[in-house]
Amino acid sequence: MNIATRKRDVKRADAADAVLCVDLDGTLIRTDLLHEALFMLLRMNPLFLFALPVWLLKGKAYLKSQIAKRVMPDVTALPYNENLLAWLKVQRARGRQTVLATASHQRYAEAVARHLKLFDEVEATDDVNLSGQEKASRLCERFGEAKFDYVGNGAADVPVWNVARKAILVGNERAALAYASRAHAVAFKTDEPRLSRLKLWTKAIRIHQWLKNTLLFVPAILASKYFEAATVGQLTIAFLSFSLCASSVYLLNDLTDIDVDRRHKTKHTRPIPSGMISVPDAILFSIVFQLCAFGLSLALPPAFTAVLAAYFFVTCAYSFFLKRLLLIDVLTLAGLFTIRVFAGSAAVGGEVSTWLLAFCMFFFLSLALVKRFVEVSNQLENAGRKETGRGYQAADLETLGQAGLASGFAAVVVLALFIDSPQIAQNYSHPEFIWLVCPLILYLICRIWILARRQEMHDDPVVFLMKDWRSQLMIAAGAIVMLVSQMV
Repeated sequence: MNIATRKRDVKRADAADAVLCVDLDGTLIRTDLLHEALFMLLRMNPLFLFALPVWLLKGKAYLKSQIAKRVMPDVTALPYNENLLAWLKVQRARGRQTVLATASHQRYAEAVARHLKLFDEVEATDDVNLSGQEKASRLCERFGEAKFDYVGNGAADVPVWNVARKAILVGNERAALAYASRAHAVAFKTDEPRLSRLKLWTKAIRIHQWLKNTLLFVPAILASKYFEAATVGQLTIAFLSFSLCASSVYLLNDLTDIDVDRRHKTKHTRPIPSGMISVPDAILFSIVFQLCAFGLSLALPPAFTAVLAAYFFVTCAYSFFLKRLLLIDVLTLAGLFTIRVFAGSAAVGGEVSTWLLAFCMFFFLSLALVKRFVEVSNQLENAGRKETGRGYQAADLETLGQAGLASGFAAVVVLALFIDSPQIAQNYSHPEFIWLVCPLILYLICRIWILARRQEMHDDPVVFLMKDWRSQLMIAAGAIVMLVSQMV
């Protein structure tokens, strides 16, 4: 159809509204259901990774059908484009016929349509992958060329826009914007993210969590090597390497937990669950960060690279299935904190004291139990275990609290025994001052647990310690005591 003919058809159709066809992925919702369903499938069983290429060889429609048979996203919690939904409600009130036309599988599309109650019909992938030219042909066959308006968001929608009466653009994808400027398409104002792209990514990779990686400096501080230039340089590289690796895993963790996080009272605002950062972009950045992390590790002893690899594989295992195992999850979290101490020692070619390892294991187990206690109390107060994706029930809260306090007190006992050990005289001129650290740690442990039971604490104790000035004061006082105890 040439432009002149199309303009005449549009004028004839102006007297009555044409059928309104709306795309789903990236248009009605700020995400792609196929991408999300893939991660849900792999979280259910990572071995499906080997089945995906086999399914794809039989066609994309077959791949989608096999995934749809096994997993179902929660359509009630999807990040919908609220402005577009409001506009669709107005169109429906005017009596306009609306159609959900999507490349997502029929099962998913029908679930969305039932939830929203805004569509008269659903056209979606069944035996044919309804994308691009296939969608254009289906809609022309169903409603006639230039007899429908189409709301889309990207390059895959261009063939449909070419045969629609009116092209309506949602979002800011480059290919779609180029089409809009060329064909005078209508640009629909959407609910854009309030944060800049830089702030979104800063939030997504959780730079504030890099504070945990200062544990790499602990072995050097305890060995009085923090003034050596070579040691500081090595530990700085190690810190950056570990932080990039951790951010890579944070992105992966958000992808695997995307449906669970949307039902969380605070995590639903994260850039990935909210749809502000796409799944493909998150995967790309996760890979780039991981490559940079291991690239930096090559400047350090091979032992550090080995510890970094161990950390990566354990965190991946945690993200996919260990986090759903009763008690295994908190023991793994405590172990991941302790691995950082090993990494710091490996970066400078030192050894880790058994006293330090014992202290770290008990102390960080207490913090891990705090994290789980708060999470469970928020999500499982009156719910069953299947609704949370965790291995805990509301009845377990008391046990978690008791175990957490006991672990914190055990860490203080280990520290007290360390003060009287023969090893301490090698690095400390005045080890008796270290006794002052014990009440400081007791204060931190008791305060964290009191606030956790009051539900007045963030679900991540590290974030809490960063924001709580009293805790920061105790940490600073402890650092000063350790420094004084080393002075001659």
